[in-house]
Amino acid sequence: QVQLVESGGGLVQAGGSLRLSCTTSRSIFSISALAWYRQAPGKQRELVAAITSGGRTNYADSVKGRFTISRDTAKNTVYLQMNSLKPEDTAVYYCNGRPALFTWGQGTQVTVSS
Repeated sequence: QVQLVESGGGLVQAGGSLRLSCTTSRSIFSISALAWYRQAPGKQRELVAAITSGGRTNYADSVKGRFTISRDTAKNTVYLQMNSLKPEDTAVYYCNGRPALFTWGQGTQVTVSS
């Protein structure tokens, strides 16, 4: 079973930036794709961005041009660089595989104030 630990969230003003990190207990190369998801209060969890073992990326339309997913294979870590943050980006952010087959971690809270 893969363990996932997210970090890097916080409180930021609209227009600001944050970088989230997700460290996995297994080599990234052994996981076909990793992704960032988020869940806002009262809403379903949604896919934000994904990256395959080959390095291909894709993004939700709502974050295209603002968020960037990347990875450091030596550290078994996936990142989410979030720029030009908006209040509607406020959510708990999680990482998981794509599909999300692993046990969810605790997530990291991102709060964007207007």
